[in-house]
Amino acid sequence: MRSFTESPAAAVPARRMADSLSAWNRRIHYYLGLYLLLFLWLFSFTGLLLNHPRWTFAEFWANRQQTSFELPIQAPPPGGDLVQARDIMRQAGVHGEIDWTRSRTDPSRLDFRASRPGHIFEIKTDLQQGRSTVQRIDLNAWGVARILHTFTGVRMTDSRNQRDWMMTTLWALSMDALALGLILMVLGSLYMWWSQKQKRRLGMVALLSGLLSCGLFVIGLRLLV
Repeated sequence: MRSFTESPAAAVPARRMADSLSAWNRRIHYYLGLYLLLFLWLFSFTGLLLNHPRWTFAEFWANRQQTSFELPIQAPPPGGDLVQARDIMRQAGVHGEIDWTRSRTDPSRLDFRASRPGHIFEIKTDLQQGRSTVQRIDLNAWGVARILHTFTGVRMTDSRNQRDWMMTTLWALSMDALALGLILMVLGSLYMWWSQKQKRRLGMVALLSGLLSCGLFVIGLRLLV
């Protein structure tokens, strides 16, 4: 009778492939984890700050520094609000993400905010008189850390505000890379766990505990409403 069990010779390539996959998975896990390390620390730490706003050591808004100044400007070139705002920022030496704080009803005025982590500029321009008033707000390191947690340049409820600063786009792409990297690391962790038969039972307990904990907030709280 012919045996249908796999021969030792045929099992060698499969074993080599599994070993190679495991080795590559460990390398990806190590180096990807090292690359994402500071990003993870940043978001973990700023998440704690956002979750505990009364921690006095991380106070930043009360410790902000404000200065105001006026400067003459040349009339910006014809174009939309974004084109004119960028030209005014260039003349004022300001860099950052433009935030439209109000609808423009007077063509002789252009008021907006330009911000980047650590600095906020409230710019109010009288195009007829050719003058801009700039209020500058400087934040400390705690303010920079907290703003980075939510710095996206877009708003779900305001289609007028879109990313218009290159650094904002690069930061958003970095956050996308962080999210994808975490997904890849989780999949790699699942593979490493399942490859070790002696740890499957304990790992299953940890996995189910995490699923139940997450499900409590994702599904359970919704059912209580």
